[in-house]
Amino acid sequence: MLKRPVAAKSVAAAQAATLRVGGLTSLTSIDFPGRLAAVVYAQGCPWRCGYCHNPGLLDATTPAALDWSQVLAFLDKRRGLLDGVVFSGGEPTLQTALPAAVREVRAMGFQTALHTGGMYPERLSALLPLLDWVGLDIKGPLQRYDAITGAPGSGDKAWASLRRLLASGVAYECRTTWHAGLFSAVELLALADALAALGVAHWALQECRAPGAAAWELSAAQVLALEQRFAVFTLRRG
Repeated sequence: MLKRPVAAKSVAAAQAATLRVGGLTSLTSIDFPGRLAAVVYAQGCPWRCGYCHNPGLLDATTPAALDWSQVLAFLDKRRGLLDGVVFSGGEPTLQTALPAAVREVRAMGFQTALHTGGMYPERLSALLPLLDWVGLDIKGPLQRYDAITGAPGSGDKAWASLRRLLASGVAYECRTTWHAGLFSAVELLALADALAALGVAHWALQECRAPGAAAWELSAAQVLALEQRFAVFTLRRG
């Protein structure tokens, strides 16, 4: 007797079930603009930024903190209470299970968002039709990327992802975490010019608060100059 082919839905569910979840935030109002959301933290990241705020999620081989089935059970109880789900990390696009997981969440009626460093442009392109919002980290000018991330060629990948995101029409925020030890204020202003020239309309500048970070050096006039380059500019300090 011939076996029946496995249903596509079952295959997708099986793939989503392999997502390695490093943690879950049950409620946030700041990670997905305009929505009440939960945050699913994906385990693993190929970059090693010195100021990473989730270092426990870097090692892709660390056992999952939660099974994907537990995440789905949690979300099922939050239907009608949450607007959306954010996939963060680590780096969510590192995992090939991510698209299937996003589809399952959307099928439950939730809007979906992604936080990413943009290290996999092709994977991001495939995900964009499934997303309502993207937070894309731009680490710095191209010439500073390798030093910041510890990964050769990382800047080209991130900027390629930025171009794909801008072309997609998906709502987004580009954000840069900065202190003067990473690159100078002059380079920061040049970075703002480069982003604006590409068509970035929403940029957030975040003060790096990591131990040993250089003191904040931007003057009020420099902040104003940055603000004038973008339709939406957000400064996050403290």
